[in-house]
Amino acid sequence: MGNTTGPGSWRVTVLDQQSKRGLEPTHRVPVEPFARRDDLVIGGRTFEITCTDTAGRVRWTHPIPGVPNAAHISSGRVLVTTGSVDYCAWGPLGPAYLLDLADGTLIAELRGERGAALGGGRFVLGLEGYDFFHTWQYDRDGDLTDTWHTYGHYVVGTGVRVVETDRGNPTGSRVVRLRPGGVIERSPLLLTAPQVGRPVVLPDGTVLILDAGVLRAVGRDLTDTVLAELVTVPGGEGHRFTSTLEHTAADRLTAVIREQNPERANKYISHTWTLALHPPQ
Repeated sequence: MGNTTGPGSWRVTVLDQQSKRGLEPTHRVPVEPFARRDDLVIGGRTFEITCTDTAGRVRWTHPIPGVPNAAHISSGRVLVTTGSVDYCAWGPLGPAYLLDLADGTLIAELRGERGAALGGGRFVLGLEGYDFFHTWQYDRDGDLTDTWHTYGHYVVGTGVRVVETDRGNPTGSRVVRLRPGGVIERSPLLLTAPQVGRPVVLPDGTVLILDAGVLRAVGRDLTDTVLAELVTVPGGEGHRFTSTLEHTAADRLTAVIREQNPERANKYISHTWTLALHPPQ
């Protein structure tokens, strides 16, 4: 495959490709830190959220009933999402905690799986499943200020974009932009995979998505271009494929697509590509 172009004329070149057979991949265990600032680190372990300075001295701890998995910092507030250690009515989902960054005081206990920090102590928090496909915006006091009927991976910068993950078959997921008053601006692109992995955001705001074996670039204006076709996913078999995309260096991407054996559910083939990333000229 030769060089291909995308929004802003980004290009990729395949440098290497390898495939390896193995058993079901192990899930990553959350590790510290979840978020950091120049003077502090937010992390955690089972039943506890911790805030330390960069020398490792504990500033405060906040007990929780589960496991923290992500933290988002904004203007004196921190939003921490958690998982439950017990399977309950919400599955493995735990509460989301809005805390005072200075001393760990609880501001609000919320419900959501993924979040992102906005300016001024504001956050978006989203949830999919159990009749929910929603994103909520909260202010620094935990008060609800806006709601959108969408959910996915949040990309913050000159507004909020969402790479939707609706789990539908066929999917209705797109890349969208949140507008005030619950308004959603939708891209022309209809994604193929209902559960795309976390996107990579490039310096100019271009979003890279690994969608059912296809590497796509989506610009700030929501237009898209195919950068590389890595794997052909047979129709109706998308559930057998999961993928991750990582920006491993300034000019490198690593794409991994795991293909489940259709007859042995615990066996996989992991396909890994090393890609050179070329900026616009």
